[in-house]
Amino acid sequence: MGSLEELVAEGASAPVDGWDFSWFAGRATEERPAWGYTRLLAARAADADALLDVQTGGGEVLAEVLSRTPRRPGTLAATESWAPNLALARRRLTPYGVVVAEAADGAELPFPDGAFDLVASRHPTVIDWAETARVLAPGGIYLSQQVGAGSMRELTEFFLGPVDPGTARLPETMAGAARAAGLEVTDLRPQALRAEFHDVAAVIVFLRKVIWTVPGFDVDKYRDRLAAMHERIQAEGPFVAHSQRFLLEARRPA
Repeated sequence: MGSLEELVAEGASAPVDGWDFSWFAGRATEERPAWGYTRLLAARAADADALLDVQTGGGEVLAEVLSRTPRRPGTLAATESWAPNLALARRRLTPYGVVVAEAADGAELPFPDGAFDLVASRHPTVIDWAETARVLAPGGIYLSQQVGAGSMRELTEFFLGPVDPGTARLPETMAGAARAAGLEVTDLRPQALRAEFHDVAAVIVFLRKVIWTVPGFDVDKYRDRLAAMHERIQAEGPFVAHSQRFLLEARRPA
């Protein structure tokens, strides 16, 4: 393990575009949800005619799904709001025939009513349930893996002190919003997942990438806490936190 200064410099300079987490190999680990989101989405995609991936990030998940699917939907589309991710997604997904549209998170989706029989979203930051229901065809499926309330709370509170995670991202809250938009919730499964950070550079990269964990995170602003984190890892081993995830599947009535 390097010195604090070396690790801080490394963490501050590592690229954080997209949702590729391969940089963390050997430096941080996180359990995967039991349901296997990519596998589930690949199975649904094999039976779909038109698929939309909302907030696709750099297109990593959708590309993996399409590479696994022997029969791809005839219509493939995705949305993304952040310019660096939008460019990544277009490079990654265009070879699969995916049209990647720029759309602000939570804004109106640039597609006609009932255009898709499968809408997917992994870790959406915000969901407009009325828009989701609008673009789903009758009988269409919405499949999403979402970040639950209090995710990585141990990490958040190490830097910010006690926080109230609220109820907005509780599984039942999201399910209630889906039902209010006229969708039938057919599957709802929460799970807490153990995560370990083996050095402070991994913590920095994670906080720069997953920006809602510690809003406004900056290495200079939190240098004292980073030093304390470094000392703790050296003395006690990996810093342990728990991510909260839930699977939500819903259907627009036929």
